[in-house]
Amino acid sequence: MLTMRELTGRTALVTGASRGIGRSLAIALADCGADVVVNYTSNDERAREVQQEIEARGVRCHLAKVDLTGSTCAEEMAVIVPEIDILVHNASIQFRRPWQEITLEEYDIQMNCNFRAAFLLIQKYAPRMMEKRWGRIVTIGSVQEQKPHKEMLIYSASKAAQTLMARSLALQLAPYNVTVNSIAPGVMNTDRNSEFLQIESIHRQTCAGIPLGYIGEPGESAGTLKLLCSEEGRYITGQNIFVDGGMGIL
Repeated sequence: MLTMRELTGRTALVTGASRGIGRSLAIALADCGADVVVNYTSNDERAREVQQEIEARGVRCHLAKVDLTGSTCAEEMAVIVPEIDILVHNASIQFRRPWQEITLEEYDIQMNCNFRAAFLLIQKYAPRMMEKRWGRIVTIGSVQEQKPHKEMLIYSASKAAQTLMARSLALQLAPYNVTVNSIAPGVMNTDRNSEFLQIESIHRQTCAGIPLGYIGEPGESAGTLKLLCSEEGRYITGQNIFVDGGMGIL
């Protein structure tokens, strides 16, 4: 497992890192010595709070307020941070809709953030990783790749597409010592899920569909990310690791 400060001298970009799972992942990398770029879209105050938490660990933290639904997101990000060693694409957008009611705009927003942005950022940053012959790329997927929610068709599809892209890129980047993996979290106690998980019947039903029997916390995926970014994880590439309490196997 990643030893304390093993990532000293490395720079990590974590998208969607001002809250929830992304925040936990960014802080985990900082705990291991990495300088961290926190990408976010709108909430300046929350981003600054994460920045302070990261800097309290003795590493540098830059804020990157970039909208990942735009076609120029990678260029905008590169102005803020020209080079990175670790890319964690965590940002995502989901709309809960019956499939008949999904608008083209909602389709585009989800696909652009969840899939296209990952591709554009990898396209921007991977060449330098290849030159240095070291890099870690981790995309954050979802248990919905395995168990799609009936009202999240586009979200589920975008996450599945992202994971397949990661597997394809793993083949192409392996000769350059750049690993590419995915982490698929299950249902977590995040801001996004808090509203419906507060409904007792939904909470009970959700827990019943998880073999471990409880809702995960945002930091559940941090240990997996640390492994994938460590030297002990250097032989892992092209994998999709479910951190879901067993939900995906039911």
